[in-house]
Amino acid sequence: MRQFDFTPFRRSTIGFDRLFDMLEASARQASSENYPPFNLERLAEDRYRITLAVAGFKSDEIDITAQQNLLTVSGKKQESESRAANESAFLHLGIANRSFERRFELADFVRVESANLADGLLTIDLVREVPETMKPKKIAVTTGEAQPSIEHKAANAA
Repeated sequence: MRQFDFTPFRRSTIGFDRLFDMLEASARQASSENYPPFNLERLAEDRYRITLAVAGFKSDEIDITAQQNLLTVSGKKQESESRAANESAFLHLGIANRSFERRFELADFVRVESANLADGLLTIDLVREVPETMKPKKIAVTTGEAQPSIEHKAANAA
């Protein structure tokens, strides 16, 4: 992947450091990690869904942590004693059983609404809730009587 140099933008902008850091970090991460595969979906103007393919993982093997502006989904396979006792010989091992950690940068005011694991797919629903104080407000323009004008009388020079 091509690397972008954000130095000229960093010199001429103020307050965008976090944005440039996120872009650089995501470029580094995108080239190194692609497991588990996932979909990002926009359901409505302020509702989103992340779907991860986590075949073979149970709900107690998956950990979802939401911090301010960061969602971390990790899976850790537990080595079961029953598999060790059986010692079956796989002819082909195509289902990944490795542990993973996937990070998603969240915008301000985005929170996790729910998480559901069904049929090997982990579905995480997100919602953006902007506080009332941050929402744009419509200011009503009132009409009333015209204000009296101030008259300036010139002094009579008699």
